[in-house]
Amino acid sequence: MTHENIVRLVDHIKIDESTVVCHFKCEETNKSIVSAVPFEPYEGKIVLSWKDILFHPLKSYNRYYHTPITIYGNESQNTIVLKAFKQVSNNFIWNQQKQKYICN
Repeated sequence: MTHENIVRLVDHIKIDESTVVCHFKCEETNKSIVSAVPFEPYEGKIVLSWKDILFHPLKSYNRYYHTPITIYGNESQNTIVLKAFKQVSNNFIWNQQKQKYICN
């Protein structure tokens, strides 16, 4: 599962304050598969304790809203698009002959 092969399937991405919705579209079948993942860093959740929020509200705000997040990119294997694809990967099969994912 390489990032280049997955990015080829991305039709469009919708981002709101808490969710990233990736629409993957198969060129062969013209079928779309939708995957929604939390808008958070790939490596894990941003956890803030109530003490952090109460005693350090500005620092907590900045930590939550300004944590760098990579939606997609060839230089990183830890991206939101890859996380979203893994959720729906059972809907795709790898076609060795065409060297691409095809919708079941």
